[in-house]
Amino acid sequence: MPLARSLSMTSLNGLPQCEDEDLPVEDLLLFEVSWEVTNKVGGIYTVIQTKAKTTADEWGENYFLIGPYFEQNVKTQVEFSEPPNPAVKKAMDTMKSQGCQVFFGRWLIEGSPYVLLFDIGSAAWNLDKWKGEFWEVSNIGIPFHDQEANDAVIFGSLTAWFLKELSCQFDDKPNIIAHFHEWQAGVGLILSRSQKLPVATIFTTHATLLGRYLCAASIDFYNNLDQFDIDKEAGERQIYHRYCMERASVHCAHVFTTVSQITATEAEHMLKKSPDVVTPNGLNIKKFSAMHEFQNLHSMYKARIQEFIRGHFYGHLDFDLDKTLFFFIAGRYEFSNKGADMFLEALSRLNFLLRVHKTDVTVIVFFIMPAKTNNFNVETLKGQAVRKQLWDTAQSVKEKFGRKLYNSLLKGEIPDLNKILDRDDISIMKRAIYTTQRHTLPPVTTHNMIDDSNDPILNTIRRIGLFNNRTDRVKVILHPEFLSSTSPLLPLDYEEFVRGCHLGVFPSYYEPWGYTPAECTVMGIPSVTTNLSGFGCFMQEHVADPAAYGIYIVDRRFRSPDESCNQLTQFLYGFCQQNRRQRIIQRNRTERLSDLLDWKYLGRYYMHARHLALSRTFPVKFEMEPSAPPKTEGFRYPRPSSVPPSPSASQHSSPHHSEAEDEDEDERYDEDEEAERDRQNIKSPFSIGALPQGKKKQHGEYRN
Repeated sequence: MPLARSLSMTSLNGLPQCEDEDLPVEDLLLFEVSWEVTNKVGGIYTVIQTKAKTTADEWGENYFLIGPYFEQNVKTQVEFSEPPNPAVKKAMDTMKSQGCQVFFGRWLIEGSPYVLLFDIGSAAWNLDKWKGEFWEVSNIGIPFHDQEANDAVIFGSLTAWFLKELSCQFDDKPNIIAHFHEWQAGVGLILSRSQKLPVATIFTTHATLLGRYLCAASIDFYNNLDQFDIDKEAGERQIYHRYCMERASVHCAHVFTTVSQITATEAEHMLKKSPDVVTPNGLNIKKFSAMHEFQNLHSMYKARIQEFIRGHFYGHLDFDLDKTLFFFIAGRYEFSNKGADMFLEALSRLNFLLRVHKTDVTVIVFFIMPAKTNNFNVETLKGQAVRKQLWDTAQSVKEKFGRKLYNSLLKGEIPDLNKILDRDDISIMKRAIYTTQRHTLPPVTTHNMIDDSNDPILNTIRRIGLFNNRTDRVKVILHPEFLSSTSPLLPLDYEEFVRGCHLGVFPSYYEPWGYTPAECTVMGIPSVTTNLSGFGCFMQEHVADPAAYGIYIVDRRFRSPDESCNQLTQFLYGFCQQNRRQRIIQRNRTERLSDLLDWKYLGRYYMHARHLALSRTFPVKFEMEPSAPPKTEGFRYPRPSSVPPSPSASQHSSPHHSEAEDEDEDERYDEDEEAERDRQNIKSPFSIGALPQGKKKQHGEYRN
């Protein structure tokens, strides 16, 4: 049942109750406004795209997304159509009659929501007038050289214009909820409020502008949150007008939300307002019909990565690929914010530990972070060519060997293995071996970097000396380009690559949410995150022992950088000490956490924000039972009873550790029993705010 219809029912579970019997609540419309609707810029695109199905299921035909029109994006993403809602169509026609180009259709993603797209260029002639009007209502001046801010003014003015034309048709009845994401959409909210439109407004910040700038400058941000002169810092970075747009949006909205508790703390200091609701980010979770299908996919894509490694390290392939672990970090090239600096330092320490303990485990680390490049590295391309040539040689010799063996067996003879390979075969194989000889080290980057002497990752690799030497147990590969299945080097999409790896490492310093570890989780791949990321804080709140479920949380908030780096090193070393069975058990647990990240559970926070906005905007029409924002304490994952409960469990404290102990550990592990217990923890998405009956939380039970 769409939410709009549920409003006419008796108030239940905190839903608002409509008291006006004449109000057709089925006509309540929800508009979500963002610069990233059909326009991928960053993580907000993923939020809106993945959430669309859940919201469309809830609202049906009354859900619309508003964004900018860019022809190159729309060509492959939008199916144009006429708006089925007559009020929406009339508002669009009014704008078109005054020279604005407005497009309507369905976004071709899961849920197929309606989209309303404004062509910014067609309305650019109004820019000076609209900047003047914006100044009159907000006293915020927009400099002419800031194109992004100017586009935001045009986009926001068009949005407010549309909402005004639409609301005029409803005779001031409360029919519209408008949800604005980020400062680029905030102008529309500010103008809607200044014009006193009968619209319930919500504003979500996914990361504060100033917070991102300050963290990028390597400032001790979280320990000095209350010390910053906000106006001065924004002015020095020439983003004061943007900061004012963001702050005005926050204070004008009926309901202010942000994506994590850590960002809520940041917003309280940077934007001078605490969020009304924290709305964690989710994903669309698709479960496989076969319980362990994701394990099969891991094996399949790991084999594809191993093929790349055989080529990249030709001539230096003196390590066992079956005992090689693949770690990776991926995301925007923000060296400090994404934690690449700490990760490299931890890898240097991990390399030392693995060499000192003479372990037979090798770790290969991928950095998937786009940077400016000329083209593929010649040495890297040559490696893949050599690998393919060796494969072809082996196949031809194998075929010839097989024919001779087959003929001998047909004659009833045991073949003479000294004669089955002739001199030509030996020569071919010797030539193949000579082609694998290499007088240089395997490259640390797959591409020719532009200005590589100033590249932070390469400079750090030079400083710590991880050059892929034979003696190194940690080897590094920088892939400064997004992954693609059409690449001649590593022909895998990002999802396929992640499934083939063993561990994702994201020790971010500034990460309002963190989709990369969340994506690892839903694919059953363990990951490292921090207590400064929204995802890390969310998992600490909901999982009693995150490490047992493959979520390693580095403390970057209350420890010094060196202590945090040591903790990360211990996590990585502990993971290297696990045997294959322990890693399989851990992947099973990690994949089960995906239920926590499903929008069908996390969508409740957005639902609560919409109900709160309606009750605040139209208190006479909509009532909401007094309640706190939804809590999920009732579905907290307990600590598993079996091992490995944490990385330390796989590091044997005694030199006399025996195989019998491993067998005892295996006997304690019951996959079906654990899975059923985890399913019970989140069985009912609306069992809010209470622990299961009969179970009383013990003091200190959930401390990590």
